[in-house]
Amino acid sequence: MTLNTPTSTAPTSTAPADRGIGGWPTIHRERHPDRVALIDAADGATTTFADLDRRTDALARVLHGRGVGVGDRVALVTLNSPQMLEVILATAKLGAVCVPINCRLQAAEIGYILGDSGATIVFVSPQTAPTVQAALEGTAVAETIEIPSAAQRAAGESSRYEELISGANAERPVVDVAPDDLAMLMYTSGTTGFPKGAMLTHGNHQWNAIHNATAIEGIGPLDVSLAAAPLFHIGALGIYTLPLLYIGGTSVILESFTPDAWLSAVERYRVTVAFCVPAMWAAIDAAPGIESTDMSSLRNGLSGGAPCPVVLIESLVRRGVRFAEGFGLTETAPIACVLDIEDTVTHAGSVGKPVLHEELAVVDDAGREVPRGEIGELVIRGPNVFVGYWNRPDATAEALRDGWFHTGDLATCDPQGYFRIVDRKKDMIVSGGENVYASEVEQVMHRHPAVAEVAVIGVPDERWGESVTAVVARRDPTGSTAAESTTAGSTTAEELIAWTRERIAHFKSPRTVHFVDALPRTATGKVLKRDLRERWARGASPVRR
Repeated sequence: MTLNTPTSTAPTSTAPADRGIGGWPTIHRERHPDRVALIDAADGATTTFADLDRRTDALARVLHGRGVGVGDRVALVTLNSPQMLEVILATAKLGAVCVPINCRLQAAEIGYILGDSGATIVFVSPQTAPTVQAALEGTAVAETIEIPSAAQRAAGESSRYEELISGANAERPVVDVAPDDLAMLMYTSGTTGFPKGAMLTHGNHQWNAIHNATAIEGIGPLDVSLAAAPLFHIGALGIYTLPLLYIGGTSVILESFTPDAWLSAVERYRVTVAFCVPAMWAAIDAAPGIESTDMSSLRNGLSGGAPCPVVLIESLVRRGVRFAEGFGLTETAPIACVLDIEDTVTHAGSVGKPVLHEELAVVDDAGREVPRGEIGELVIRGPNVFVGYWNRPDATAEALRDGWFHTGDLATCDPQGYFRIVDRKKDMIVSGGENVYASEVEQVMHRHPAVAEVAVIGVPDERWGESVTAVVARRDPTGSTAAESTTAGSTTAEELIAWTRERIAHFKSPRTVHFVDALPRTATGKVLKRDLRERWARGASPVRR
C-alpha cells in the first residue's frame, strides 16, 4: 500500500503566540469556559475561566493604552484579591513584567523598589494608597490605579478599576510571549540592606506549577485552594494559586488572614488544599472555632516559609489535618523540596527531598559535593530557578555559578536523601513567614543616637518561627553632647523598638531588645552571632547596664 504524504508537515504561521502565564486562562476558556477559576471570599463572587480571560484581555487593553509594552514594569502594592491576579495575568499578556511589592513596607522602602524596578504604573488597595502616594517622589510612576477593598466589593460599590475594565475594548493586544521571557520581579532583601529583584520567567512559573502538580499527592483541576497568606510573597502566589490557574482548578482569595475567616472559608467553599506559614497554622490550631468547623474536605495542608514546630504538626495531625512541609525560595519560584505527609513527624526538622525536576546538592566552598551528613552550602539546579537579579550583575554572578543556584543556606543531606537546613550564611531571619535580613535592621538601628553597637539575630519562637531580637551596646556618654548623653543613658527597649518601627516595616523591627556592655567578637572583629543566638535561645535574661 502506498501512502500519500504532504510535501510539508510543518505548520506555517507567523501569528504571535502566547506561551506565557497570561495564556493560561485563554487555554482554559477554550477547554471548559464555565469552570470557576477564582472565588472572592469577600462576597462569594465567582470568576469563571471565560470571565477571567475576558477581563484580563480588557485590562491588558487598558494598560496597553497607557503605554505598557513588552518588558515594561507594572507594580502591585495591594492586599489579596482576585483583581490582584487579574493584574498579574493582564501584565503577562502584554509581555510586560509584574512587580508585586510587600504592602507592609514603609514609604521609603516601597519607593526604593518602585525606583529600582522602573515601574510606570502601580496598583494599590485603599489601605495602601496613602503609603504608596508618599513613596512616589523620584520614581517613574505616572499613574496609580486603586483596586476596591473586600468591604467595598462586598457592598457592591463602584470603583475606577471596574470602570476601566468595563469601558475597555475587550479585544486583546496580541503579543508574542515565550517561556524564557521575563514575567515577574519578586523583591527579596539583600545582605547589604537593599532589596534585589529576583527575575522569574514564564517558564519558571510553569515548571513550578508542574512541581506543585507532582509533589505530595499532587493537585488537579478539581482542587480548591485557599489563598490566605499574602500573594505579594512567592509562597502564597507560587504554591497552589498560580499552579491551579495553570491546571484549571479553583482558588478562594481571602483579603487578609484571620483564623476565623480561614476556618469559615474552608468549610463554606470545601477547600481541598491550603498553604500557610507556621504562625498562621499555630493561630488556626489555637482558634476556638476549629472544634466546630467541618474540615473534612481538606486533603492536605502545606506549611512553608519557616520550620514548623513538631508539637504544632502533631496537634494538627490529631485534628485530622494531613500535613506536609515545603521548602523553597523566591529564586526557585518557589517550591524546591517537600517533606511528604508520611514523613512530617518522623523526619521533623528536615525539609524533605527534591521535587520531581529539581536537583539539590550540598557543597564546600570550592563547589565540590560534600559526603552525606556533612555541612555545606545548599545549591539547587532546575527549570524553575530564576535567571538573575534585576540590574545586579555582581549578585547574579555570585548566586548563579556553573549552572547551580547557590542559596547561601548551610545544610546537610542524610544517607536516605533527606535535606536539613542547618543555618543561614547571610543571617536571614524568618519571622511569621517573612524574610528579615539582619544587616538591614542593624543599619537602621545604628542611626539611633543611643546605639553604639547592634547585632540582630533570630531567636526561636513557637508562634512566629523566629523572633527578631536586637542585642545593643549603648553609646558611651563620655565625649557626647548633653543631649546624646541623656539619650544614651535613658533609652529603653520599648523606645528603640518604636523608633525602629517608624523607619522600617513592623515585621522587620525587633520584638525584643537586650542591652549588653559590648558585643562578643572574634580576634578579627567579627561579631559572634552564633554565641548570641545560643545565649538567648536558652532564655537568658537581658543584660542591662
